[in-house]
Amino acid sequence: MDRLSSIENHVVGITERVSSAYVPPLQLTEGQPPPIAANGGLSYMSFDREGDAGTIAATEAALHQIAEGAGQAVIDMLDNAPPGPIETKWGVGFRGYSECLEYIRAKNIKAPEGGLALPLRYTVFEQPSYSIVPSNALWRDPAREAEAKALRKEEHDIGRRCLYFPQVLRDARRLERYYPGLSPNSPECMDKLGLALAHCESKCENFYDAAEVERVFYPEMEKLLLEFFAGATEALVYNHDVFDKDYKGDRTEDQDNKNPGVNANYANLVHNDLNDNSGRVRCRELLTKNLRNFGREQHYTQAQADAKMSRRFMSINLAKPIETVGQNPFVLCAWPSFADQPYITNYRVYDDRVGETTRFTYRPDHEWYWLPQQKPTEVSMLKCYDSVTDGSVSRWSFHTACIDPTAPDDAPCRKNVVVRAFVFF
Repeated sequence: MDRLSSIENHVVGITERVSSAYVPPLQLTEGQPPPIAANGGLSYMSFDREGDAGTIAATEAALHQIAEGAGQAVIDMLDNAPPGPIETKWGVGFRGYSECLEYIRAKNIKAPEGGLALPLRYTVFEQPSYSIVPSNALWRDPAREAEAKALRKEEHDIGRRCLYFPQVLRDARRLERYYPGLSPNSPECMDKLGLALAHCESKCENFYDAAEVERVFYPEMEKLLLEFFAGATEALVYNHDVFDKDYKGDRTEDQDNKNPGVNANYANLVHNDLNDNSGRVRCRELLTKNLRNFGREQHYTQAQADAKMSRRFMSINLAKPIETVGQNPFVLCAWPSFADQPYITNYRVYDDRVGETTRFTYRPDHEWYWLPQQKPTEVSMLKCYDSVTDGSVSRWSFHTACIDPTAPDDAPCRKNVVVRAFVFF
């Protein structure tokens, strides 16, 4: 930590002299090891060049990592391994879902009542990864065609460095059986586990109409959060996604008109949307720049934002089905089972910012929960970030989707809306 502090002080000192970019403080949860990340965990904001927010440095790092070949070496190892299970330092993994499911059944891996034993997909690459987002100007620059080709292959290869591992899923509705006295519908559950459940009778009639979702559903979710968390002073829902694999209409994303489109893909990799850096960066850019905000406009000065963020704040994802979920339900992991595990940073490189998400390697004792046949009135809540770092509360959860083998073959895939919000205290 002394070395990391020295790096942070040096880089931040340089940044203060040459740039006005916001550099989030390097944070670690008490008891948690440093992340597997570039720059000792420092944000790429530290490498701002004339207002680029570190995007040039991040792109250069991505290309350098590709050239080094460590990622390709992992792919080669997996491709060249003999058929069947692959022994890893974390446990037995499998290239395919079906192969892992056969292993679970052959080993007779049991789950408690209401639960299932299923394959979940984890990364096996213990280095940071980089994704150049589709809107990045690099993709449209003819002079960078060779770089674009390498980065496009790298984006594809991220999935090739993953394996399926057997996991036991518990029924989130029966959570009190595992934590007596802890209701899944309580803020105490969120503080302890990083996940919770809530109830909502929404008046939104068309979740495919982005304007109606913003007008009707955003205020409903803000009200829900303020009532759910004692002591909360404000809730800000700032964007949403709609998931529907079977949707037949126009899926086009239109950020300028606050329309996220309709997503045809479900998460198939264990991950979290934010981390120590991006939780603060995302909050501050919303408050001071109103950046990529679909909700109420924010016009805080930098000083006002700093004051607001000096108190506790959280990022929460809330998922509500449009109709009862038949297939591809969410699964959420409880904080205590990975609180001492380093996360692996994935950098998402835009033209004006470098976002950070996280991935995790497999542990057999990860504590997973699912919500089978989730109803439209049931809202699953996932913590993506908490500013409290002393270890007294969960910092985040991680999540993915699963295939429910107990569902009928014609069960409709999940249709749901996910909103992202910050809660301030």
